[in-house]
Amino acid sequence: MTRSGIAVGLNKGYITTLREDKRVNLRGRNSAGKRLVKSVITEVAGYAPYERRMMELIKIGSAATFKRCLKFAKKRLGTHKRAKKKRDMMLAVVQASRKK
Repeated sequence: MTRSGIAVGLNKGYITTLREDKRVNLRGRNSAGKRLVKSVITEVAGYAPYERRMMELIKIGSAATFKRCLKFAKKRLGTHKRAKKKRDMMLAVVQASRKK
């Protein structure tokens, strides 16, 4: 909002040129360091109980249990988007363990 140069009103104040805000929101970004730390923690501590249950549901392999897994994750994580992401992650873990 530009200032009018008048002392009263909605646009009161000395006329200035507004500069662009250069701040960047980096919250939630996954860097290489964060990925490494998460992988080490998972390797040391293992998976959470709800993640193990999700893996069991995925291992059964039917469409019903796949959907049940999504519903279970949604209940634990709060949003559909997070649940889908977690289910895909657990699916990748199960597939990797099957390859071994």
